[in-house]
Amino acid sequence: MTDNTNTSNREYSTSELIKRILPYFKPYKKTLATDLFCASLTTICEIVLPMIIRKITNTAIENVALVTVKMIGSLALLYLVLRIIDSFANFYMACQGHIMGAKIETDMRRDAYSHLQRLSDTYFNNTKVGQIMARITNDLFDITEFSHHCPEEFFIAGLKIVASFIILSRINITLTLLMFAFVPVMTLVCKIINKKMRKAFIAQRQQIGELNANIEDSLLGQKVVKAFTNEDIENQRFEKGNQIFLNIKKYSYVLMGAFQTSTRVFDGLMYLTIILAGGLLLIKGKLLPGDLVAYVMYVSTLITTIRKIIDFTEQFQRGLTGIERFLQIMDSDIEIFDSPNAKDIVNPKGDIVFKDVSFEYPDDHNQVFKGLNLSIKPGEKVAIVGPSGGGKTTLCNLIPRFYDITSGSITLDGINITDITLKSLRKSIGVVQQDVYLFSGTVYENILYGNPSATREDVERAARLANADEFIRELKDGYDTYIGERGVKLSGGQKQRISIARVFLKNPSIIILDEATSALDNESEYEVAKSLNALAEGRTTLTIAHRLSSIMNSDRILVLTNDGIVEEGNHDSLMAQNGIYCQFYKMANEFK
Repeated sequence: MTDNTNTSNREYSTSELIKRILPYFKPYKKTLATDLFCASLTTICEIVLPMIIRKITNTAIENVALVTVKMIGSLALLYLVLRIIDSFANFYMACQGHIMGAKIETDMRRDAYSHLQRLSDTYFNNTKVGQIMARITNDLFDITEFSHHCPEEFFIAGLKIVASFIILSRINITLTLLMFAFVPVMTLVCKIINKKMRKAFIAQRQQIGELNANIEDSLLGQKVVKAFTNEDIENQRFEKGNQIFLNIKKYSYVLMGAFQTSTRVFDGLMYLTIILAGGLLLIKGKLLPGDLVAYVMYVSTLITTIRKIIDFTEQFQRGLTGIERFLQIMDSDIEIFDSPNAKDIVNPKGDIVFKDVSFEYPDDHNQVFKGLNLSIKPGEKVAIVGPSGGGKTTLCNLIPRFYDITSGSITLDGINITDITLKSLRKSIGVVQQDVYLFSGTVYENILYGNPSATREDVERAARLANADEFIRELKDGYDTYIGERGVKLSGGQKQRISIARVFLKNPSIIILDEATSALDNESEYEVAKSLNALAEGRTTLTIAHRLSSIMNSDRILVLTNDGIVEEGNHDSLMAQNGIYCQFYKMANEFK
């Protein structure tokens, strides 16, 4: 089993990054082909101009009488036509080329988000939410420019270099070779600096992710920050991260400066070569004045192209960094998936059997269970109690396959849960947790989340069953009341009843109640308990509870410790054993 924390920091070569992004161009290959064709048309226009000037100059020097109005008019008309073609081609590149890039960015973000939905809890336990958000938002912003300009700029540059070399070689091979001798040296220097720039941009993205994570953590916990008057500490922590980001950016700008300076040095050397070698060849009569002008114009065109690539280099490196961070998500293993022979389960009865189950967390290999055996009958109400860290929540998380067991088997209605499709398995299970998560939106939207195809009448019926309808209708806009981020505008009891209504609407065969009332006051607990009792009616129910008063009427109570299930029975039989459960019960009564 692969450790996702290693995958999130994996480094990729440039060739691998390019190879991995190529499939995203496939749906838009016609657009890309047209874009590159337009790029070739604009390149022809730039390449032809020096030849026109060379023709006019050499003809004038040879015999100015040969420079006629017809000749000038023909050449001007040719250039005008080329410019018109260039304008239309450039419009297509600027418009459709960017749209293609935006579509590729959208496709990549969709795939990253879809992949995240399939990753196990292990990944999210080891990866900060701020880092994940940075990877699927900020890190992909530069993909539009990269996807459009990368093939376009390098295609144009290659075309101009090859065409210029062929044309100039026919004029004077010696001067051409001298001038192009700088190109491989320039390429090597640029490659070295680019490699360092890439690392700097990766460091930037990672630090932005850290800043996002710290900001999110601080803002979500802003009440705690204020309660402990730790605003200064939070400001200092943020400033430390902010300064680290500044230092990384400063270093990247030093590299960019070195990159641009090195290319300007090579520009100067190329011009100097033309002045010296071209001047000497002109003196010796081996080069015509128009040829020298053509050389200067071609060098100017080449340098302009190189500078465009230089300007694009930052975008190129940012794009590669975004692709790398994207692939680090896409290459994170999907640990929980359907087996090839998995089938849907329809209307399960809720017969759950753990047979010789062992489990350890895949990231830290902390063993929780070894050889655990447990059988739960359909419709049975089973409560699980025990000390913190004994594995109560973990046991319940294994049933919907939030984690996969290390060995043994778990069956539902006699079928191994690994042979049941994840969607149908989890659709059969309803979970109510202590820490209720409500989405930013309305009450109606949050209940509807339990069954998106339900009608409004179904939603209201579910709310009535959860004893939530009355307080919902008293809200400002009833079911259409906006509840704020994570339901911040509601009380704990109200949020819990909405979450129960959501499970009612889902109508599962199995219910898992994970300390669903432990954080509530007595009045709210009473209201929620009524809702939970109604929800559990006729369903297989597993209840994790610290408040033993809420589970006294369970059909069976399990005492789970680090040694496994050490006691089981109903309340009366466990009290008669005078064991761990009895001690818990007496301790609970002492604190009343």
